[in-house]
Amino acid sequence: MLKLGLHVSISGSIDKAVDRAVEKGCNTFQIFTRNPRGWRSRDLTREEVEAFIEKVEKFKIEPVFGHMPYLPNLASPKDETYRRSVESLITELRRCVELKIPYLVTHLGSHLGAGMEIGFKRIIKAVNRALSEVEGNVMLLLENTAGTKNSIGGSFENSRERRNPEETWTINDQNLLMGT
Repeated sequence: MLKLGLHVSISGSIDKAVDRAVEKGCNTFQIFTRNPRGWRSRDLTREEVEAFIEKVEKFKIEPVFGHMPYLPNLASPKDETYRRSVESLITELRRCVELKIPYLVTHLGSHLGAGMEIGFKRIIKAVNRALSEVEGNVMLLLENTAGTKNSIGGSFENSRERRNPEETWTINDQNLLMGT
C-alpha cells in the first residue's frame, strides 16, 4: 500500500494531529510532540496520550513519526547547548515511547566551525547516551540537511556513520537534498 503523509500540527491537543492527517487523506504522518521553538516542554496528560493512541489505532495510521524540535544541536561544541540538546533528545525519545510513536527524526546539527570529526564524535556520544537511557522501541532517524557551511549530514558521505543499524538509520529529505 502506498504511504501518504505530511507534517501536521498538534495545536489544541496532540490527538488533533491524527484528525488533521485523516482529513488530508493521510495514512501516515509526522509531528513535533511539543513546541518546536523552545527548550521546555510540558508533560502530556494521560488523557492526551490515550486519545492520541486510540485515534492512531482507530484510523490505522502507521507509521507515525516524531520530529525533534529546532533548537537542539547534537554536534555543538558548546557544552551548555550540547547538554540541553542531549536532554532534549532523551525527552523526545521518552515522549515517543509514551505515545507509541515508533520513529523519531533528528537533524545531526552543526559543528559551528569546530570541525566535522568533533561534530561527529559529539553526535555519536549523544545518540549512544540517549538510546542507552531510554527503554522502548523507538528507532532514531538521522535526517540530512541542506549542507550549509558547518552542518553535518549535508552529503551522503558524511551521513554514513550511525550507532547501530537496528536502532539508527539515515533518511533523506529530498527538499533538503536539493537545497530548497
